Amino acid sequence: MNVIRKHAYARAGLIGNPTDGYNGKTISFVIRQFKASVVLYPWDRLEILWSQQDKNRFTSLEELVNDVNVNGYYGGVRLVKATIKRFAEYCAAQNIQLQDQPFSIRYDTNIPRGVGLAGSSAIVVATLKSLISYYGVDIPREVQPSLARSVENEELGIACGYQDRAMQIYEGMLYMDFGNMQSTHGYDCGEYTPLQPATMPNIYVAYDVSAAKTSGSVHGPLRTRVTENEDLLNTMNEIAGLVPAARQALETNDTNQLHTLINRNFELRANLYSIKPSHKQMVDVARSCGASAKFAGSGGAIVGSFADKEMYDKLVKALANVNSYWQVLIPQIF
Repeated sequence: MNVIRKHAYARAGLIGNPTDGYNGKTISFVIRQFKASVVLYPWDRLEILWSQQDKNRFTSLEELVNDVNVNGYYGGVRLVKATIKRFAEYCAAQNIQLQDQPFSIRYDTNIPRGVGLAGSSAIVVATLKSLISYYGVDIPREVQPSLARSVENEELGIACGYQDRAMQIYEGMLYMDFGNMQSTHGYDCGEYTPLQPATMPNIYVAYDVSAAKTSGSVHGPLRTRVTENEDLLNTMNEIAGLVPAARQALETNDTNQLHTLINRNFELRANLYSIKPSHKQMVDVARSCGASAKFAGSGGAIVGSFADKEMYDKLVKALANVNSYWQVLIPQIF
């Protein structure tokens, strides 16, 4: 039996977010410690198996409420199902004939939920990778992020940008420019440039394991407000303007400049919408240790740079002292 196993990693936005849905620029990286995995193999019918995140049996009302808070009402099965549909529609539009061989598919994930580390898009991307491999279809890599985005944005009505999917397709660290989108195979594609600095700065990610929130609950209202407010749009453009300088700082190992830009990114983002006090506190605690800090995504996780092991140890201890649910790690990027 030909068993296909694919995965997509969590991602953190180092600089530039949340401009990826507004013709902006970003630099992001994957966190290889966290991933969504998909297993697919031939079967006598097309079957989507339930995962641990999609359970429908509970021991109490409290367990049900906690499950919904963490996983939502639909879990990840709807993401898998919608990805299969969009993939089939893409192939039909491109006159790609698919073999008539049903399959069984299931997913699993250890990406922390509700903290803005792209857990939902990872399920979509891992599913898409599995389907491409199973059917032997050649979809241009620059098209795949937009195809994956259409699953949530168009099929399921979830507000989202391009950054997460591009990052999970390309992996490593990626410079993304959405200011001059090009249409390929009917999909808008940004300019994606892999980065691998000769000397990587010290980067950490911290996240709240007790958080539970879909990123659409942030991006949806924000998108409406930005399109109606010129000042907010100007702020978005200023955030995007930090990215080329951050790229140069990475390439020249200018850690002081990177530190400044990361902090500035958060200050600008704070002008876009009200920030949950606990999320702001996480940033403040990290900065009090000398590290830079900004949101890694839609909130609940932060990313930043630190000088050395002494500062990192201080950071870990300070965050844990404030909230035992705040975890810190050094991401494995490459």
